[in-house]
Amino acid sequence: MEPNKESASPDGLKGRPIRLADLVGYQKGAVVSRTLIDERTGTVTLFAFDEGQRLSEHTAPFDAVVNVIEGEAEITISGEAMRLSGGEMVIMPAGEPHSVAAVKPFKMILTMIRS
Repeated sequence: MEPNKESASPDGLKGRPIRLADLVGYQKGAVVSRTLIDERTGTVTLFAFDEGQRLSEHTAPFDAVVNVIEGEAEITISGEAMRLSGGEMVIMPAGEPHSVAAVKPFKMILTMIRS
């Protein structure tokens, strides 16, 4: 499933404290994303997954860090499934197949640094 993208300029977020969970809302039967930083050197994207929604298996050319903000997710890396909940993170290695699925509605922040 391709995520829905929430609008609003990330520039309005700079230089002030923000509660991440408030920046993206759940939508029934959908994955919603909001890009916070999109630069040549990397991206930071916030996601909200409704229960049962997923991003199918794929690879990325760079390491990526997933920080679960709230809820519960199942993340599979190279065939090994793991459950993460709010406050936990995992590093997805470059070139390794991975997928993300919502066990319960959850929000995560994905950070990818291009090298």
